[in-house]
Amino acid sequence: MADETALKYTPDHEWVAVDGDVATIGITAYAAEKLGDVVYVDLPAVGSSVTAASVVGEIESTKSVGELFAPVDGEVVEANRAVLDDASLVNSSPFDDGWLIRVRFTELPDLLDHAAYQELTA
Repeated sequence: MADETALKYTPDHEWVAVDGDVATIGITAYAAEKLGDVVYVDLPAVGSSVTAASVVGEIESTKSVGELFAPVDGEVVEANRAVLDDASLVNSSPFDDGWLIRVRFTELPDLLDHAAYQELTA
């Protein structure tokens, strides 16, 4: 399991794990719980350019449709095929198997640390 305290977070409930110049991005357990049972995920294509704070995908649940926002500027280098095949991974494993995309970024913006995110969702 990913160490949630080592991740960065957005106010829109995405998490970011940085490895060199690649950010792995997913939604938090808090967001997954609020969405309810996720039934469909729409992700950007590999090679797509994304801009921080812009909508790059959708997450549909039995209760609503949520938007996936890019926390960084960059190019999508991988989309999680397992989530496309089994969207419930977003609920069952949001910090591990349920990651959504990987983006090669040029600059990492200021993001929330774990403590600040916990305060936001308290």
